Amino acid sequence: MATGAPPWRHLMIRQGRCEWKEGALRLEVASARARALAYADAQIDDYQPGRRPRFIRRPPLRLRVQARFSHPAGGIRGTAGFGFWNYPIAAPLRPPRAIWFFYASPPADLPLAQGVPGHGWKAAVIDTGRPQALALLPLAPLVVPLLHAPTLYRGLYPLIQRAVSVAETLVHAPMERWHEYVIEWGPRVSRFLVDGRVVLDEAPSPRGPLCFVSWVDNQYLVVTPQGRVRWGLLDVPERQWLELAAVDLEAG
Repeated sequence: MATGAPPWRHLMIRQGRCEWKEGALRLEVASARARALAYADAQIDDYQPGRRPRFIRRPPLRLRVQARFSHPAGGIRGTAGFGFWNYPIAAPLRPPRAIWFFYASPPADLPLAQGVPGHGWKAAVIDTGRPQALALLPLAPLVVPLLHAPTLYRGLYPLIQRAVSVAETLVHAPMERWHEYVIEWGPRVSRFLVDGRVVLDEAPSPRGPLCFVSWVDNQYLVVTPQGRVRWGLLDVPERQWLELAAVDLEAG
């Protein structure tokens, strides 16, 4: 299935499963319960943990994925996707960096790019570890209250968005059908294609190194410019999955 990659790590937490189905790798979550506070995840990646964790992916790099989901947008509960990130939730904690196709269902609310909804099926990039982004942190107690005013939000947030190198757009290709997804991760700018059609171009590239990741889980996250922050889990009463028929990585 995969080229240009070492053997994948398979991560299966609670109701998460990774298994082959008719020539495709299926990442599946089923029968997860939010009230049990039981995070469920089915994931593959090439993260190399240890005392000195290793990330082996750097631009220029082209990722091609043939994938489909069990449900259309809105039908999957939690998050899912594929691409590259810096595993910010692993120790030591890191400012998030990612370039990926990313899905989040309601009640998730991550309105990182002005004018783009906070949930849905997206092509997205972010790099919160750049010096200009870190320089804004001491100003957050002053700036965040100002963003509650619509006029100030429209004027100030584009500056913040550029500082954290955010670009994203909704992907309108039906998730439940097979599509070819491509990420062309360049040293300075990147672009995303679906079935050969560009959906996001000239996006600021996050810095490497990163690791490849593909997953489906039952969590949601709320992080808004106005300071709302919340995390939680969702019930997944029926099977939901992501199938990967091809994962190809090519340098240059």
